Amino acid sequence: MMLLAAAVLLIALTVLFTFSIRAKDMPAPEPVSPTRHLDERRAAIYENLRDLQFEYRVGKLSDTDYQQTKLGLQKELAGVLSEIEKVTSGVKPPSKPAPAPAPKVVLTCPHCDAKFAKPMKFCGECGKAMS
Repeated sequence: MMLLAAAVLLIALTVLFTFSIRAKDMPAPEPVSPTRHLDERRAAIYENLRDLQFEYRVGKLSDTDYQQTKLGLQKELAGVLSEIEKVTSGVKPPSKPAPAPAPKVVLTCPHCDAKFAKPMKFCGECGKAMS
């Protein structure tokens, strides 16, 4: 009898907790990319092209069938890529400040006066230590 009461209490608390969750307590949904369906279609076409090439190499397809199917998939891929380009060209990416160009460092070997664009432990010309 005690076990039954504990089980009923546990179920009641679980139901109460479930119904007490508010919408503001839920995490925000991930933003949907305007090109998500196009990206998925592009990935599927690439996979189909890989499968087609494999089946051709194994000998399941004739040259004519392979070329026709490949051409059709490539045309479909071109259409998907142009749609992605249209959608993304209309969407401006978030503006980030342009990084400042790194100052050009020229290091000179103290022994042979060879010049290098990046720091090195040993000279690339004479082989002596750069320190």
